[in-house]
Amino acid sequence: MTYQEIIRRLLPVCGQGEARAVARLVLEERFGLSLTDIALGKVNDFSREDLEELEKIMVRLENHEPVQYVLGWQWFCGNKFRVAPGVLIPRPETERLVDRCGVTDSGCRVLDIGTGSGCIAISIALRHRCRVEAMDISEEALAIAKENATSLGAEVTFRKADILQWREWRMASDKEKYDIIVSNPPYICRKETAEMERNVLDHEPEIALFVPDNDPLLFYRAIAEFGREALAEGGRIAFEINRAYGSEVCSMLSALGYHAAEVIDDQFGNPRIVLCRR
Repeated sequence: MTYQEIIRRLLPVCGQGEARAVARLVLEERFGLSLTDIALGKVNDFSREDLEELEKIMVRLENHEPVQYVLGWQWFCGNKFRVAPGVLIPRPETERLVDRCGVTDSGCRVLDIGTGSGCIAISIALRHRCRVEAMDISEEALAIAKENATSLGAEVTFRKADILQWREWRMASDKEKYDIIVSNPPYICRKETAEMERNVLDHEPEIALFVPDNDPLLFYRAIAEFGREALAEGGRIAFEINRAYGSEVCSMLSALGYHAAEVIDDQFGNPRIVLCRR
């Protein structure tokens, strides 16, 4: 199998530019080939075992499986995070949420709700001297997040909890106050599936993606209501949002008594983050 054959097989799955990028990534990360090696045709020198492994990878990619799951990792905020089909793949735009959530080195207490791979909580813990907790409803996600925290040397406390049931477990908890609540919750409506790529729809976890069409603010509202009980005075909430609902999220936060709600664009110019203060 040649480099050009790999690209040709990927073209029905993705465009020319992405096919080349995916091919290079696989050859570099899984087989140790540099761009020079690829240009010199080193793919043609693969052993039978390497060709068999490459073929297995190609079958997965042709089935629209994200290359991040195939390789088992994704870069986020300068670190490699292990990912698997049980967690959402970290996106570059979510890095802006880490940058803008307002964490300082003052020893503040941070809670990440719906942590998934742990990329937000772990990145905050690695950057700042603060106390970071993270929760998720998925045992599989928590296992991956804990593995990432250990491998990257981050101190994060993880626990299983459903934010939609926060009143039940909040009554039994220590009721400590947080300075910052950060979350990238599920925010895609089912009606939006026609606009989504197959690699997302077929492989990433539905529980981390979707909200009901008739209640797109479901998780934002639950977190904001929880925040009225759990945030210290002056504490902040930082959300990643569906770009279609920025004004609605801000209005909901204002109605619940939050102040200075604002929408911030991501690096691609899309409304992506909402910040507010209790």
